[in-house]
Amino acid sequence: MPRKTRILATLGTIAAAASIAQAAGLPLDIQAVNTDALPELEEEWLTVNPYRDQGEEVWQQAIEIGASGYNQNCARCHGLGAVSGGLAPDLRFLEAEEYGDEWYMERFRHGFTQNGVTRMPAFGELLGQKAAWAIRTYLETRPDEEAVSAKSAELKALRDTLSDGGDLDAEAIRSELSGIAEGIETLSGAPIADSIAYRAAHVIDGTPESYHKAAETLTVGLSAAQ
Repeated sequence: MPRKTRILATLGTIAAAASIAQAAGLPLDIQAVNTDALPELEEEWLTVNPYRDQGEEVWQQAIEIGASGYNQNCARCHGLGAVSGGLAPDLRFLEAEEYGDEWYMERFRHGFTQNGVTRMPAFGELLGQKAAWAIRTYLETRPDEEAVSAKSAELKALRDTLSDGGDLDAEAIRSELSGIAEGIETLSGAPIADSIAYRAAHVIDGTPESYHKAAETLTVGLSAAQ
């Protein structure tokens, strides 16, 4: 079955959302997302993710904010880490291109109702466009977990080396982590996966603090993968 057909078929199985009660202008089960750190967007809703081409700093900020927004508002139906349990679609497979963006934004803004039953609430007016695209950026950069698992032995060895500290070759370790990161793809087709290898490589700057942070990043990520 073609990927687009598979995605559309899966998206039709979204589990029914809980009833929404109003409280302080937001439904009780929807949490506001702080997007102040992201660049402002046009008032008109876009159809292509604007955070893909505004530089690495904006891209990483969008992922961080998107992760928070997703975990607060989407994970209960679509799964922790965007890994679906089967009732709701696995949004990691939604293509990181115009088709996927348009479909995602339509559902995000207007929700989905079937036979008079709300299968997904409308988030558009509640969370806004910046939050929408931040969550989209987080989703499309999720790594292929099988690829991460395949590299777990190498990542554990690097984690142990970083944890031991001492006189380390920061450039060599960063290069090794970057090589592993390049071999971990996204499921959406986005060019860079926000994997633990990628994150660990980008925090190493030769200081003991950076080694500790990179080791912690690998430890937490490997535990989650298991």
